[in-house]
Amino acid sequence: MAKEAVEYLEFKVPFRDVDLHGEMFRAVYVHRAEEALTTFWARRPAAATDPHFTVSKVTCTLHAALHVGDVVRMDVHVSKIGGKSAGFLVRMMRSNEEVAETEIVWTACDREKREPVALPEDLRDWLYQFL
Repeated sequence: MAKEAVEYLEFKVPFRDVDLHGEMFRAVYVHRAEEALTTFWARRPAAATDPHFTVSKVTCTLHAALHVGDVVRMDVHVSKIGGKSAGFLVRMMRSNEEVAETEIVWTACDREKREPVALPEDLRDWLYQFL
């Protein structure tokens, strides 16, 4: 049974984030998703054993355009936990309508060599509560 998502951020689409057609720029969907993911990680105190993370994949599916003044609620789900990576799904909702979902995959790397390494067990355990 999947755990509940953790709701993080709500924002109102500002004028600076829309194009000439009045729709939110596509890059802003990813920017906002990364902002929500950063807030998600702020819940967990950093540990000495934490690896360096690099973004290895970003996909964004748009279901409906956002416009100036739209109020958007974002929530974060852990979508997968691999041996060396973790995937996160950020959903954006306008009222009860899902407008976008962005998947971001982070790969764990050695802090010095920046080569992929296994996720530490304590980190995996923490992530599992959101899977």
